[in-house]
Parts: sequence; structure tokens; C-alpha cells
Amino acid sequence: MKGTKLVACASRCIGSSNRLIAVHSRGKATAATAEAPRSARQSTSFTLNLFRGQFEPSQVFPFPEPLSDDQRQMLTELVPPVEKFFQEVNDPAKNDADAQIEDGTLAGLWELGAFGLQVPTELGGLGLSNTQYARLVEVVGAHDLGVGITLGAHQSIGFKGVLLFGDPQQKAHYLPRVTGGEYAAFCLTEPSSGSDAGSIKTRAVLAPDGKHFILNGSKIWISNGGIAEIMTVFAQTPIEKDGKTVDKVTAFIVERSFGGVSSGPPENKMGIRCSNTTEVYFEDVKVPVANVLGGVGNGFKVAMNILNNGRFGMAAALAGTQRSALRQAAEHAATRVQFGKRLCEFGSVQEKLARMAMLQYVTESLAYMVSGNMDSGCQDYHLEAAISKVFASDSAWTVVDESIQILGGMGYMKATGLERVLRDLRIFRIFEGTNDILRLFVALTGIQFAGSHLQELMRAFKNPTAHLGLIFSEAGKRATRAVGLARGADLDPLVAPELRGAARELARRVLEYGACVEATLRKYGRGVLDEQLVLNRLAAGAIDAYTTAAVLSRASRAQRLQLPSAQHEMGLAESWAEEATERMGSLAGALAPRALRHGQRLTSLGQAVAEAGGQPSRTPHNV
Repeated sequence: MKGTKLVACASRCIGSSNRLIAVHSRGKATAATAEAPRSARQSTSFTLNLFRGQFEPSQVFPFPEPLSDDQRQMLTELVPPVEKFFQEVNDPAKNDADAQIEDGTLAGLWELGAFGLQVPTELGGLGLSNTQYARLVEVVGAHDLGVGITLGAHQSIGFKGVLLFGDPQQKAHYLPRVTGGEYAAFCLTEPSSGSDAGSIKTRAVLAPDGKHFILNGSKIWISNGGIAEIMTVFAQTPIEKDGKTVDKVTAFIVERSFGGVSSGPPENKMGIRCSNTTEVYFEDVKVPVANVLGGVGNGFKVAMNILNNGRFGMAAALAGTQRSALRQAAEHAATRVQFGKRLCEFGSVQEKLARMAMLQYVTESLAYMVSGNMDSGCQDYHLEAAISKVFASDSAWTVVDESIQILGGMGYMKATGLERVLRDLRIFRIFEGTNDILRLFVALTGIQFAGSHLQELMRAFKNPTAHLGLIFSEAGKRATRAVGLARGADLDPLVAPELRGAARELARRVLEYGACVEATLRKYGRGVLDEQLVLNRLAAGAIDAYTTAAVLSRASRAQRLQLPSAQHEMGLAESWAEEATERMGSLAGALAPRALRHGQRLTSLGQAVAEAGGQPSRTPHNV
């Protein structure tokens, strides 16, 4: 796939703007569209401002505290029965072996209200906030990811569009049903469109009577596809634009009872086997015009907002998965004796446990930072949510894999449950935006934001007397960068004294990061769209920066509240910050000519492998 096409896929699939920045080789910036805004968009997003080399603390310091006393009390009452249910009623091994969830378990989950956690109480749900939802999802992730997918496919994406975009009539009609026993599903992926959501073929055409759309097409790998009665379906619809008929994606609420909706057999999957995954077919389905969700032609906006809104839940679930696996590994290491010592007395095992604990702590911090910001009304959280999904799914795989390693042969046996968890985890780096696409999304969206501000500066220089404030502000930032100071990012009042050195180092690395982004824009201009290795390196730096800010903030909170775990949390945060900022410091080297030549060599080798259909070289003896 060509780089520009893959970038377009990232833009469409994840919801970034279609306007990309072109930077002339002389350093002047201009918009790739004719109607660029006269002033750059402002944002309080930590990650967006990182790409400008600015440390924006408002969404990271102090750590979010979104729960009221009543909400905290409600969680206190909800968590124990949910934990007890998963310990005593749900049987993850049987669910996996049978490739379905037991009927009694499903009935119990409906009775608990687990299928309508965020639906308003007046419409049959529990009315939970994002932070409350995250806490309960963390419990589910600690016990059974297959059940978690069934719950998530239903409410995190299945009917989430009705919550976010539904009109009052749609909410009143459908939300009581999806909290009262009817399953929901999210139908986007097709045989010809995985990450490239813009290439879907399913079509909906307005009927001559103007009262219905006629829907035809098929979807694949749909979670809850075989059991859902209510589906959010995305289809191409013809619309008039500038005197021409063009196809635009529209979201529809489709009921199986409309007729013409059918499902294939459940897929035989590697993991999350108890979740129902099928193909779904639509043949001349009559969908009332009242069931258009979010307006005709606005399907991408609906889909991407649904996915962006729910990503923090994945981080929360996988924080629970990691906590559970770490507990198993720690218990084994504390009791298993080899060579006259417990495993936990060996340095290599201690390091494994420490790194596993760091990854879990970072993942959990991201989940509650993103959900807390969402509850506080923040609108620019999409990059942070994407980072939380990428980091959580990568980290969970590492933590569970290392847990198996610590348990040794015992970890490889089904009885411990870890092999099932590892199989379940593999899908999390693929669905709801593959990690590869999400990294491109983070890098390209950040670069676009930085580029728009460069445009504004270039325009200011054309009329300097009218823009002296902007010019002097930028000059001050560049002088600060030149002497290596982090002026404007004085975090001392917000950070625990023991962590202030790490916070200052992060602020310094943020300045350096902004310089790398600007140098990248000036070097490649619009060609940066095709420089995926460069984009991946920038994304890695952004992930290191945001994760560091998150743990420094959370550990500072622990110290401020004098929590019993404060010293341990500060140790985890300081250790993570030291390693992450060191990696950020190597970013300039990773973008240097020598490193880029190495990258070009790797891409050439990869192309050769693809063209040869495998390894081009034969065995040493050509036999």
C-alpha cells in the first residue's frame, strides 16, 4: 500500500482532519487547502502541544479527581458484587472451551446492569460516568476478556452512537431496549475494508417513497453479530454536493426485525472465543429515514467519535488484566524455591516484576487520566485516548508473557489460565484501530497541529508590526530551547518534591521534541506523509512523553494524599520517567541521516521479501 493511501486510511479510519500541511523547502508553510484558517487552532491537549515543543499541563496536572462523594460511594457499592460475580459465577475456562458464555452468566450480567453501565437511569441504565465505567471494566478485564468483549461490543461501540448522536426519539426508543435484554453490535468492517474504512461497499439508497433507505451489503468479524437485535451500521449513501452526486458514509440504526438481516456461523477464533463473532448480511433491508444516526453523510464522524470515545475502556480493562497476571507471577515468585532461594530473591526476576509493575501502573494511570478528563468536559482527548489503547495493548501482552515466563512450565499449562489470557490479548493490538494505524494517527495529527502554528508564524512575519506579540513569544520560546531551559513549564508546585527533577527533565525533552518535529516538517514538507518510519519514531516519542506526564501526576497525587502506596508509586513513576525521557533524548539521533539510511535499508529488504513471497535466500547448502 502506498504511503499516501495508508495515511489517508489513518485519517479516515481514526477521524483526523483531511487538511494536511505542506511546508516549502524554503521553510514557508502553507495550507494544502484553499481556505486555511487565519489563526491556528488552540488546544489544551498535552499531546497536541507536545508537537509544538510546548508543555501544556492543564490536562495532566494535577491528576483528575472527577468523582463526587455520591459517585465514589456508588462505586464502593458496585465493585464488590461485580468482583464476587466474576469470582464465583463466571467460569472463563468453560466459556473458552465451549466458545460461548454460559446462559446463567449472561442472565446474571443483565441482572447486574452490566449491559447498560452508562445509559441514563431514566432510560434503564446505571448512569455511570466514564471514570466509574473504567473501574468496573477493570474488574472485568482482570477475570475474562471474552466476556469483556461481549459487554464492550454492546455498549462501548454497539449502541454508543445512540448515546452520542441519537435524537430524543431515538434514545427513548432504543436505550431502554439495549438495557433490557436486547444485544447491540457495531457494523463497520467489510471484506475489502479493514483499516481503510473509507472503502466500504455496503450501500443504502433512498427509496422512491422517501420514507426508507434500502440497505444492501455485508460486514465481517462483527462482535455480537449473531446475537444482536439492534445494530449501528455504516453504509455509502449518494448525496448531492456542488451539483454532483457523490458517495458519503452514513450511520443507521438497523433492527434484525426489519427483515433482510442475517448472520453467518460464529467464527473459530484464536482468542476471546466465548464472544460471538460473525459475518452479518443485509439484503434489501428497509431502514426508516428516522433511523439515520447523526445525519446523512456524517457516518465517519459518528464512527470515529464512537471509537475515540471508547478507547479509554480498553486501557482500563487491560490494566485489570495486567494486575491479575502480575499477582499470579508475584505469588509464584514469592513461594517457588530454586537453588535454595525463592525466585523473588533473584535479581533477574525482581527486574521482571518491577517492569511488569511499571507497565501496569502506566496503563492504569492512562485509563483514569483520559476518563477523568472526559468527565471534566475536555474535548481534545483523542490523541491521548489513542495512546492509551496502543500502550495498554502492547503492555498487556508483555506483562502476561513475562508472567508465563516466571511461572515456567506451569505457566504454559491451561490450568493457570495465562495461556488463555495471552490468546485473548492478541486481538487488542488489531481491532478498534490497529496500533500501527493509531501511531500514524498520533504523529500526523500532531504534525498537522504544529504545522498550522508554523503557518500562523509565517503569516505574522509578512506583517510584523501587526503581530509583534506572536513574534516575540515565538522568539522567546526558541531562545529558551537554544539554552536548554524549560521556561513556562514550572511544574514544581504540581509535582511531588522527589519527582521534580524528573518533571524538569520531561519539560526539557518536550522542547527538544518540538525542535525535531519542526525539523521534520522543514525537511520533508508534504512528503512526510510517506515517511512512515519517521512518523513511527515521532509517535514513540509522544507516547513516552504522555505516559511520563501521567505517572508523575498520579504519583504526586499519591504523595499529596499520603496514600500507603505513595513511596512505591513514586518509585515506579521515577523509574519510568528516567527510561522514557532517555528514549526521548535519542529521538534526534533516530531522525539523523545514518538512522534514516538504516531505515531505508530495512524497507528495501521488506519489499524484497514481499516480492519473493518469503525469504529470498536459500539454506546455506542450497538443498
